[in-house]
Amino acid sequence: MESNQINCANCKCSEIILQSISDGVFTVDHNWKITSFNRAAEDITGIDRDEAIGRHCWEVFRSNMCENECALKKTMKEGKPFVSSTTHIIDSQKRLIPITVSTSLLKDSDGNILGGVEIFRDHSIVEELRKEIESRFELEDMVSRSLSMKKIFSNLPLIAQSDSSVLIQGETGTGKELMARAIHNLSNRADKPFIAINCGSLPDTLLESELFGYKAGAFTHAVKDKQGLFAAAEGGTLFLDEIGDTSQAFQVRLLRVLEERAFQPLGSVKTIKSNVRIVAATNRDLLKMVEEEKFRIDLFYRINVVKIDLPPLRERMEDIPLLVDHFIERLNRIRGRAVQGIEQSALKLLMAHPFSGNIREMQNIIEHAFILCSDGKIALEHLPATFNKESKKVDKVADGSIKSAEIETIQSALKRNNYNRSRAAKELGIHKTTLFRKIAKFGIELPDGVDGRS
Repeated sequence: MESNQINCANCKCSEIILQSISDGVFTVDHNWKITSFNRAAEDITGIDRDEAIGRHCWEVFRSNMCENECALKKTMKEGKPFVSSTTHIIDSQKRLIPITVSTSLLKDSDGNILGGVEIFRDHSIVEELRKEIESRFELEDMVSRSLSMKKIFSNLPLIAQSDSSVLIQGETGTGKELMARAIHNLSNRADKPFIAINCGSLPDTLLESELFGYKAGAFTHAVKDKQGLFAAAEGGTLFLDEIGDTSQAFQVRLLRVLEERAFQPLGSVKTIKSNVRIVAATNRDLLKMVEEEKFRIDLFYRINVVKIDLPPLRERMEDIPLLVDHFIERLNRIRGRAVQGIEQSALKLLMAHPFSGNIREMQNIIEHAFILCSDGKIALEHLPATFNKESKKVDKVADGSIKSAEIETIQSALKRNNYNRSRAAKELGIHKTTLFRKIAKFGIELPDGVDGRS
């Protein structure tokens, strides 16, 4: 009698869990008829549980997998699970819903196979974000048409939705905090706080008090309790900039907090649970620092679940004209001005500049020029004095840089699109006749057999 009561209680508990999870779950018997259908499955498909149970699974889901590559069919046939197959279904409103599915056998307590179980996750939001980002050259306050940055942009919705720790590596001024903010704004934590701290600018004791807070009397001058940034960022994202500049003693304390998802304010014996996503950044090579025993390997793997490498501006020179326009447009908006762009002679100098300070340096240069340019276009005389001194020396070099960058960009776009000029022009954001004209102007050769009109 007690055994039956326990089994009944277990079944009720399993049913409660099944109905509360956000992934769709359904089971089928050996005849492919649905035997259970949870609440999330109802929400995703738009089909009521009572209507789904007893019907063949393909009648309910109408997936592109159903005819040939059904993951559940493979599981039933081969007796092994399949994880994260990508497909789509058609819901009750005849909308195409992108999903990922995982399948396994359904067995009773004695190991007898009763049928199969499939778990599926709706990726509509991720796909909408991806399409929105891929349709333009900008993300949040970042703009780029370089292939390396567009790859990062296209992956960012999935990274943001994952809730995993992220490590952003890049030189000073490449936009690491902007990238961290974009991750936060695209995540499910967007309505919660985003808090940033530069770890390299503070000594250990001050850094710990800033992050974890302290109780009154914890140290001299601690006259009242202070909330730390982990508590302030609860439910949101904490951006730890320049984490490579921290001491190993601090790294030990941070690692413990990340592993236990809890922290203690200085001077307190009480542990506080923490639900904070960590995005860390550094301009150093952390892996090299690990090899040199200057950075803890366990902390490295804890924060390096997903890594984003931001390229320096010198490796994405094709972005300079786009960034110049972006900063001018933003300054016009902020200051109520109507600067019309930049003269070609001034752009040449920027194209020849090494930009050791990366995008941050460019932003400062444009802001300097904006102050001196009352109307019309930014010209040579509006740039910082160092540019004017070098203008004659770099004039020829800059001409070549602009031309080379443009040729390389066009050639890369053509190659990626199998030399289909219409698709390449669309990727570059220009009309196809403009692309035809540039191909002729620069003498770009096409492979034999390529139709010159395509």
